[in-house]
Amino acid sequence: MPSGQTHDRITLWALPFVAGATFVQTKSGNLTLLVAGGFMFGGLMFGPDLDIYSRQYQRWGLLRWIWIPYQKSLRHRSFLSHGPIIGTTLRVIYLSGVVGILVILGTVVAQMLGNGDWSRQILSEIVGRSLLNHSLELLALFLGLELGAMSHSLSDWGGSAYKRVQKQGIQGLLPRAKMKKRKATTRSSRRTKSLGSKGSKGTRGKSSK
Repeated sequence: MPSGQTHDRITLWALPFVAGATFVQTKSGNLTLLVAGGFMFGGLMFGPDLDIYSRQYQRWGLLRWIWIPYQKSLRHRSFLSHGPIIGTTLRVIYLSGVVGILVILGTVVAQMLGNGDWSRQILSEIVGRSLLNHSLELLALFLGLELGAMSHSLSDWGGSAYKRVQKQGIQGLLPRAKMKKRKATTRSSRRTKSLGSKGSKGTRGKSSK
């Protein structure tokens, strides 16, 4: 598996290509900026390795404590953290939930102190209006986050596959289930041969007597 420094380099090297391809497709500077920004954020701070004590986790600084429940709930390199689309979606939902809880607590405290007239209804209306009016921009941002996360996951899978090929040859690229089945078949055939050889030796011994 590549180191954190290698992942950072991959993100930074791929950034110009992502930005260029986005601008060619959209002809929009705003959408290109959102995709490129999301790609950098997804590769450096919002990637799959938030499920462990990683460089991405450490970059959150004083706010990294918000990812502790996320880490304890997921197994490292599971499909829920490293899987395409679902990994980014789960992290977005998780972070949105944390931010939502903090905002609600802040409004409650403000109301108790008499420094604001915010309510849950007003907040929900603001969020709903933003989702409707800026759906394309949010989609571009999510695409950038997903591309940044997948650059991380693909480099992990590519590095693991390369190591397996070095150790096991082309068979290292086969699914583990098939590899286990082949190993079990090989072991059973070896046992059958050994039992057959023992039986033939016993028969020869009896016939000689």
